[in-house]
Amino acid sequence: MNSLEVLTKIYKPYNVIVKGNTTIFKCTSGNYAIKKKCNKDIRELYNYLNSRNFNYYPELIEDNRDEVNVYEYIEDASISDEQKLFDLIDIISLLHNKTSYYKEITNDKIKTIYEDLLGRVSFIEDSLNKLIFEIEDSVFVSPSCSLLLINSSKVFESLVFLKKEIEEWYKLSLDSNKMRVSLLHNNLSLEHYVRNDKEYLISWDNYTIDTPILDIVKLYKKIYLKMDFSEPLKIYMDKFTLTEVEKKLLFIMLVLPDEIVLSNNEVNNVFIVRSYLDYIYKTENLIKSYYNMND
Repeated sequence: MNSLEVLTKIYKPYNVIVKGNTTIFKCTSGNYAIKKKCNKDIRELYNYLNSRNFNYYPELIEDNRDEVNVYEYIEDASISDEQKLFDLIDIISLLHNKTSYYKEITNDKIKTIYEDLLGRVSFIEDSLNKLIFEIEDSVFVSPSCSLLLINSSKVFESLVFLKKEIEEWYKLSLDSNKMRVSLLHNNLSLEHYVRNDKEYLISWDNYTIDTPILDIVKLYKKIYLKMDFSEPLKIYMDKFTLTEVEKKLLFIMLVLPDEIVLSNNEVNNVFIVRSYLDYIYKTENLIKSYYNMND
């Protein structure tokens, strides 16, 4: 008998709902969320968050079973996605403020980050050049490829900007021997923010310690297509003041696009290219107010 079957006998739910990798028990004694254990110690995480006066997470009911953890299940109040985004920015800036500290960083480590960033830009540039060569060499140019060709100069322009910014970030970073890190949720999305009697961040399975800007970058890449991020970004930067080095790295990582990978379905390809270009243009609009016209 596996853990879920055992828990069913213990809690006797009158309704069972499966949402992704979470099983929800609706019981007379309360509602519970059962999730498969990750390779992180959630109890240790909660103890640390408590020590930092941050308690915006669901209660861990059971963690003594081999396969799963049992949490209290929080019903989400009905609020708009726009409001939820602003609330999420508030709570994540609080998390970063409560858990941030500086650690020493060597020039070798800075150089490794610098070379990794340049390597990612070069990889995207090479793959884009290869794709454009294939398009130009083809007899028939599909609508998606035509769209990419027309806008390719804007993509290359963003890559030139990235190379310049990475060089400047590297020079600035070498003047410092420390780096600010904080506890990251590392899986931010609107679905992982819940509001009821109070605010909660759920799904902490990927938490880690790293530069706080990674939370913001990952959140932006999930929502850029459907929501404006300019005001939430401003609020975050007001609540969690970034150094010049952090701010430059944030903008680099925001602008840095993923590799464009086309499929065998032209309808899908049009969406892929359009989304890719939307990311380039939207991100440029997002950060341009932080630069002067000469930049």
